[in-house]
Amino acid sequence: MDFFTIIAEQQIKKAYEDGEFDNLPGLGKPMNLEDLSGVPEDLRMAYRLMKNAGFSPEENKLKQEMLSIENLIRNCEDPDEKQKHQKNLNEKLLRFNQVMSKRGAKTNSSLFKNYEQKIDKKFF
Repeated sequence: MDFFTIIAEQQIKKAYEDGEFDNLPGLGKPMNLEDLSGVPEDLRMAYRLMKNAGFSPEENKLKQEMLSIENLIRNCEDPDEKQKHQKNLNEKLLRFNQVMSKRGAKTNSSLFKNYEQKIDKKFF
């Protein structure tokens, strides 16, 4: 052990003996550990960071689904099929905005999506 580890251990031991840890929130309650066994070991820290920053797997999944639906719309030639995909995209966008507002983030993604569609119509 190096010098700093020894000092840190001594200070923790002294604080414990002085009772400084007695009134901590959650004392005597089981810890809520995350089960990240299904996540590859090299990605676990990234998942924790994203979760602590407020990102959710649902948010990420919705973003991916919206991108794939947008690609379907771009490549679709049948107007009825395109309309069906657009409806699906609008539902996903609504759900995404609900998730984001629950998180407390301000979203104006629908404005950008509409703007993007108008630009696409102008140029393509």
